[in-house]
Amino acid sequence: MAQERFLMAGVMGWPVMHSRSPRLHNYWLQKHGLAGVYVPLGIKIEGLGAALRALPALGFSGCNLTIPHKVEALKIVDNLDPLAKRIGAANCIVVGPDGSLNGFNNDGWGYIENVVDRVPGWRADAGPVVVVGAGGGARAVIVGLQDRGAREIRLVNRSPERAAALVAQIGGSITTIAWNDRNRALDGAAMVVNTTSQGMVGQPALDLSLDVLPKTALVSDIVYTPLETPLLAAARKRGNPTVDGLGMLLHQARPAFKAWFGVLPEVTAELRQSIEATL
Repeated sequence: MAQERFLMAGVMGWPVMHSRSPRLHNYWLQKHGLAGVYVPLGIKIEGLGAALRALPALGFSGCNLTIPHKVEALKIVDNLDPLAKRIGAANCIVVGPDGSLNGFNNDGWGYIENVVDRVPGWRADAGPVVVVGAGGGARAVIVGLQDRGAREIRLVNRSPERAAALVAQIGGSITTIAWNDRNRALDGAAMVVNTTSQGMVGQPALDLSLDVLPKTALVSDIVYTPLETPLLAAARKRGNPTVDGLGMLLHQARPAFKAWFGVLPEVTAELRQSIEATL
């Protein structure tokens, strides 16, 4: 049966041209023989409401949201998924048949799927997890970890106020640790996650010593440019298993693609190589 309409989705952010999402979704559209396109939409924060409201009229199935729109969108959408509400951010908008805007957050799911994919046999309840950062990425990762059974989360952040706000919002067994005590927080940990932009291209490396971290602990980063951040390089050097941030981007895109276009795509080695080639 011929397609009724040309399929459209995109990613809204400012800046947005660095995003690998268009390459990713257009790869899947082509793979599944769907006539459509996924485009970067450079939208400044003051234009977000008008841009989101225009999606149904333009025939868009929805969009992803990236910095700085993930929190602001919560005030604009008509319906918010309970998980997005818990995280306090939306990274995916799905336009309903009636033109309503529905907000979701697939970041935490994508993070966990990536870890499970890269480290078969990984368990969230293997021991304490140290999470560095208290922004939107941290909230998504922590909720994902909690839902997988993590029993103890040690939250390390430069700003104690932001850390306290995160704990107040999410709850559960999260202990906040002062920035000056960050290196000691790794003692006995089963896992470390960097959710800050430290270590990203153009940013300083994350200032964290791995000296007391057990050699069996998994070290992961949600940054994917570069693929191996200074944190992951240091961890690999001392023998720790590592997981880079690219898979989180790839996996969080799957439920979005399904919600917009009706097909659940796969994350394959070929897809990963195609995105890696652009990094």
